[in-house]
Amino acid sequence: MRVPLVTDRSSANDTSINDTSTNGSPFAFRTAPSSRIARCGWFTTPHGVIETPAFMPVATHAAIRGLTMPEIANAGANMVLSNAYHLYLRPGDAVVRSMGGLHAFARWSGPMLTDSGGYQVFSLAKYRTVTEHGVMFKSALDGAMHDYTPERVMQIERNLGADVIMQLDELIAGGSEHSASRDAMERSVRWLVRCRDEFARIAREARAPLASVAVPHGTPALSAHDDERIPPMQSLFPIVQGGAYADLRRASIRGILDSGAWDGIAVGGLSVGESKADLHATLDVCGAELPPDKPRYLMGVGFPDDLLEAVRRGMDLFDCVAPTRMGRHGTAFTIDGTVQLTASRFRLDRAPLDDQCTCPACTQYDRAYLRHLFAAEEPLGPRLIALHNLTFLLNLMRAARAAIAEGTFDQWSEAWLVRYRDGGNSI
Repeated sequence: MRVPLVTDRSSANDTSINDTSTNGSPFAFRTAPSSRIARCGWFTTPHGVIETPAFMPVATHAAIRGLTMPEIANAGANMVLSNAYHLYLRPGDAVVRSMGGLHAFARWSGPMLTDSGGYQVFSLAKYRTVTEHGVMFKSALDGAMHDYTPERVMQIERNLGADVIMQLDELIAGGSEHSASRDAMERSVRWLVRCRDEFARIAREARAPLASVAVPHGTPALSAHDDERIPPMQSLFPIVQGGAYADLRRASIRGILDSGAWDGIAVGGLSVGESKADLHATLDVCGAELPPDKPRYLMGVGFPDDLLEAVRRGMDLFDCVAPTRMGRHGTAFTIDGTVQLTASRFRLDRAPLDDQCTCPACTQYDRAYLRHLFAAEEPLGPRLIALHNLTFLLNLMRAARAAIAEGTFDQWSEAWLVRYRDGGNSI
């Protein structure tokens, strides 16, 4: 789902747009002819092309905690994800829009995606009420009540201006009963239609005017050019729901495909407590039903073995906060499993964290020093290991892509998973 090309100004001088679809949209997806289930792809957006499979670092508040955008780019990321729910609460979507949009605000020139906040609403539990109208919730910041509807979410994400924006969906816990999963799935499809309609309305009628805001004397004025109300080029992605029930996942996909022509489709509602077997079975079902000519975004999955299992089931895009969150607490991904660097056994360990990794933690320091940083509560430690975990996953996706291109992915991924799972350094 997209707006007409004439409304796009941000990409008018972007020379990276060199692979558009036949209808003139800057959003397109193609896969290598040799690809089978695991595939190499190229997803074109107004801010560049993402080579898939790809992991997207999560910049929840328009920042990846403790890291700079140049560090993320140098690690190999070419698309990042922010959260519309959090940016709506602070600093406010209108503020981000007045600062020139999310790309300018975050100082990231590549493709961006915003999640609508369905997971955050799910996690509120005691502080929200879900109805057909939407979600009423109490802010954890100031206790204020907010009316979060599909229409409001589209207005927020249109203000933020990311390349790809997500529908508002209803997420429920893994292991929920069939009836509850069905109700949430069906409501998500109905909310998708409302998101689609509001997305299109804003394309026709433009964004609402920004309120006049006074800025401190001597500072640059906020965005106020005549065509500022025209939204940037964006693509709305629907989200497949249905828990671990194959019939509900298939019904969700049918409802999505009946609701519009989409540039890509996300698979949500996983990594919320279901078993690994259910995760894999659900991906098998979705992979068989989703259109092969569209990118498939698996939401909230980011452990190395889960990523490879998802790639070999036909998924293309991934995101997760776990790599950076774990890194800030001293847990590092390595080819031989996870390593808890705070353990005393690393006090005199002169070996690199992972001799195959290209990040600063692995190429410039040893395990003893990294452990010391955490023991001394030096901020450098969490920064280095968070960056390491992101680098590790970005390198893993590049290696997967190379193996797919060479036709060796099945053998390579099986050997990689055996070594990772048998590494002996579990958390």
